[in-house]
Amino acid sequence: MQTLTILASGDGELNPLIPHPVEIVLSLVVFGLLFFAVKKWVVPNFEATYAERTSAIEGGLAAAETKQAEADAKLAELDRQLSEARHEAARIREEAREQGATIVAEMREQAQAESNRIVEHGKAQIEAERQQAVTSLRAEVGTLATGLAGRIVGESLDDEARQSRVVDRFLAELEGAN
Repeated sequence: MQTLTILASGDGELNPLIPHPVEIVLSLVVFGLLFFAVKKWVVPNFEATYAERTSAIEGGLAAAETKQAEADAKLAELDRQLSEARHEAARIREEAREQGATIVAEMREQAQAESNRIVEHGKAQIEAERQQAVTSLRAEVGTLATGLAGRIVGESLDDEARQSRVVDRFLAELEGAN
């Protein structure tokens, strides 16, 4: 130990600011070995990992851009289809509205025609019933009139021709009075 202390300083004391030459050489050797190991095995692994991550990120970004472009294209296509569907729906609604108006007009015409037919049929039926009632009344009035006239005159008016003439004359006088 004395030899080490002598080498360190000329007067026999160690200087804390100046390292020993053995420590300097040993530190340089260890640093060189460590530098060589890091350069030989660690740095290439870092570089490979960095390159892989860079390519993965760039590939992911490219794929994301591609997917974004596809999504934008699909969105534009869907917007176009939606617009076409809206136009088609509007056209179909307009056609349905027109067809509905046509159907309503046809139904009104049919209802009006049916109403007119029913009214005409009713009028014809009423006219037929009126004619039947007039005929029935004529016959009944004739029978009553001849029976009454026979009582007034005091002779029987059973003769059909005579009865018919009396009834016709009586009804003609009645219609002339109205």
